[in-house]
Amino acid sequence: IPGVEVSAADVAKVPAGNVRVPRAEFAALWQAAERFHDEQVGRGVADWYGSGVVETCRWLANAIVKPEGGPWRLAPSPVTKRIQVASDELIEAECRAAERLAGCRPVPPQLQRRPGWVDAVVATLNWAWRRHGSSPLDTGRRAWG
Repeated sequence: IPGVEVSAADVAKVPAGNVRVPRAEFAALWQAAERFHDEQVGRGVADWYGSGVVETCRWLANAIVKPEGGPWRLAPSPVTKRIQVASDELIEAECRAAERLAGCRPVPPQLQRRPGWVDAVVATLNWAWRRHGSSPLDTGRRAWG
């Protein structure tokens, strides 16, 4: 899915319960992730870690996205691919699904082809939802606005 321009209106629509870090910090992460990922893709660099952060932020924000060749729709959850509004129960279930996938041994082929992706999903969910660890990307900013 091509990059999403994150606006103040998009940030204002993020349900308060979907992120447990300050909204400004989440917004800074989401903006930085979209920008960085677009730059990497534009240079022809595979950026699976960045993709994982972007997908997770979009889902937590209940963003509307347009897949290539498809209609506009709600961003799917990163691991389970549910196309449902992110809510407490679904976010926690997605955290568990991401952790299970990250712990699979041997590493599943879909993860071998996407190095760093599941680590980014886990890191983003742990930071934004569980308030564990630090931001999955250095945004270079403390506030957004």
